[in-house]
Amino acid sequence: MKRKITFIGCLAAAMVVQTGPAFASSHDPDYEVMATGLVSPLHLAVGDGETVRVSQDFAGILTRVEHDGDRKDVYTAEKGWEVAGAETRGDTTYFLESIGAGQGDPAALHSHLKSIDSNGDVDKIASLADYERSVNPDRKQHYGFGDDVSQQCLTEAGAPKDAPPAQYTGDIDSHPYALALWKDTAYVADAGANAVLKVDLDSGRISTVAVLPPRPAKLTEDVADHFGAPACAGFTYAFEPVPTDVEIGPDGWLYVSSLPGGEPGSLGARGAIFKINPWTGETKLWQDHILTPTGLAVTDKGDVYVASLFGGEILKFNSEGDRSHFLTVNMPADVEFRGGDVFATVDALVGVSDPEGPSAPMAEPGGRLIEVDLH
Repeated sequence: MKRKITFIGCLAAAMVVQTGPAFASSHDPDYEVMATGLVSPLHLAVGDGETVRVSQDFAGILTRVEHDGDRKDVYTAEKGWEVAGAETRGDTTYFLESIGAGQGDPAALHSHLKSIDSNGDVDKIASLADYERSVNPDRKQHYGFGDDVSQQCLTEAGAPKDAPPAQYTGDIDSHPYALALWKDTAYVADAGANAVLKVDLDSGRISTVAVLPPRPAKLTEDVADHFGAPACAGFTYAFEPVPTDVEIGPDGWLYVSSLPGGEPGSLGARGAIFKINPWTGETKLWQDHILTPTGLAVTDKGDVYVASLFGGEILKFNSEGDRSHFLTVNMPADVEFRGGDVFATVDALVGVSDPEGPSAPMAEPGGRLIEVDLH
């Protein structure tokens, strides 16, 4: 199996990228800190009474935070498992759990959509890894260099041990990362599969809504030299799209953030937001040139808030697509909108070591949950 670059790989690489300091704008809104001391709080979901579920992903913990700041860990995965995106419906929380993503062994992949009720009873709804092994939605999608590259480029590109493959098609990999609920359906953004999946909450049946298109970029001399392939400078490399969040807009379309391989770094801000028709699978590029978009929220009016993890800010796009700065914060990972308020997890990777390392992927808990009152 060819080595893939999944979202965790992007984070691991991004953590060593030197980004410029973020400076708060004089127009930044004030915010309230609801919780501190969180470990890799990469996801959140807001329920009734503005009770928040926070996924402390690398720690494998799902935590409930009340509006007054009281908190309780409601689910803890087995060691090594990651708990990702969560959504609430009444007294039930739906969440994603996975292990083995990006490790190069299809048999080692395990990923599930689960639910937990107010009594703590857990139900496994679907196995996303089994679906990936049997279907592999992006199996026909080509990544890497095209047929126009020189043989010297392909030879040099395939030499470095840590470089991505020179040319390949979609491999078997599942890393379900975020989800959105609509009636009896869960839409799942699978960062490993490069696809948005549809899960029937009653039967557990899985189908593919859409596979995100590759994200091509022309390699600069610096990037080509970093890959140990100077002959590849000037050629285009098609990176995997890596979906990181999915939300449902007021028009019924899905909004999906994409943090492609090769970003951030010398290639610049290449993250994007796609709109997907959930009935037909039609996929449109809605916004691009976003630095590390890892979470988004869509309001009833169609405004979109985006967490730019290494951009050090939360962006806002109005329903017409006009872009503006909303809030300066360190390492925002996820953002949600509920009842006129914006909730976000920030300082998301503070104290976190290399997520792909052999040891526990965390050090000091430094993440926070914040709330911005827009009333």
